[in-house]
Amino acid sequence: MAVGNISASASGTFAIGGDLQVHRLGYGAMQLPGPGVWGESRDPDGAVRVLRRAVELGVNLIDTADAYGPFVADLLIKKALHPYPKDLVIATKVGLTRSGPDDWRPVGRPEYLRQQVELNLRHLGLERIDLLQLHRVDPKVALADQVGELALMQREGKIRHIGLSEVTVDQLKEAGQYATIVSVQNLYNLAHRDAEPVLKYCEEHNLAFIPWFPLATGELAKPGGPLDAVAKRLGAKPSQLALAWLLKRSPVMLPIPGTSSVTHLEENVAAAEVKLSQEDFETLTKAV
Repeated sequence: MAVGNISASASGTFAIGGDLQVHRLGYGAMQLPGPGVWGESRDPDGAVRVLRRAVELGVNLIDTADAYGPFVADLLIKKALHPYPKDLVIATKVGLTRSGPDDWRPVGRPEYLRQQVELNLRHLGLERIDLLQLHRVDPKVALADQVGELALMQREGKIRHIGLSEVTVDQLKEAGQYATIVSVQNLYNLAHRDAEPVLKYCEEHNLAFIPWFPLATGELAKPGGPLDAVAKRLGAKPSQLALAWLLKRSPVMLPIPGTSSVTHLEENVAAAEVKLSQEDFETLTKAV
């Protein structure tokens, strides 16, 4: 699909927590730091252009994390967009620590989570985080202590809403005993749907489901494959179909494709204009 007068608004809206109205197609900042999501951006000026262009295109949900860099993505977001537009929702995450490229280790001690929330606030230039997600559940720390600390900071006014990432339905239910959970961020895409039970739970309880790695298409996009065939017929790219499929899959789905390229960003946002027929949707669904 050609990139013309495009807007993320074509993806529809969802109210996270009932009061944070966002366009369903957002942007993920994970690709802005250096290789392995570690260190400075290869092109910091380009990263700033991507972030500003995303907002110009109607994206008002940006997902980041203290672990991206660490803090590189947060600082780029602040440089590009602060003072923030009133309708912009920045979702961030705490609970992973970094010791090198592609190295991610869960740390859920309450004092660490509090430290990282404070650093997110400082690096993003915020007084309150709209959506703070526990990046990973630390198996060495009681979930009550992890979510409980976030709930305490919510009562202190540092956090507006609380979400979870990479959790099971049982963990989601348990966390709900200690705080009101409004979102889940799990791996989910056309080719990987292990989180289907969690998505169903989110639909039943009107929780935002934020799929990370939304563009993975695997063998489906190879020449002559089902994604390639439908894409050619609709005049779209396979990656755009992957996003269109997610948007059609569920009204609580909020894809956050990431890129460090303005061209790819525009292609991703153009996916909001792709409307799959029920037949095409079922063809892609059954292809896996």
